[in-house]
Amino acid sequence: MKNSPRTQLRAVRVSPADLELENAQLRTALSSRVAIEQAKGILAERFGLSLDDAFALLRRAARSSRRRIHELATEVMPQHETPHEIVRLVDREPIGGSADNAA
Repeated sequence: MKNSPRTQLRAVRVSPADLELENAQLRTALSSRVAIEQAKGILAERFGLSLDDAFALLRRAARSSRRRIHELATEVMPQHETPHEIVRLVDREPIGGSADNAA
């Protein structure tokens, strides 16, 4: 015999503490995503890149410096200088194209 949707719903109980934790995690993820999107736009404008290439640059710089992408993205602000991890990559190798997609 199949359980009705109402019976299945009753079986799933979520505590308020679980909901608060999930809410905090979602807020952190959203905040991180916003910072990354803003950094992509700023890098695209600063270096004349597409948004995809700006993200690839940000990702490569974070990986090569063993930092979280969100952490590096928050340092890319319109009023600040570009973080040295990113400048080093721009100075060292061409940006865009298929070379980054192979990684």
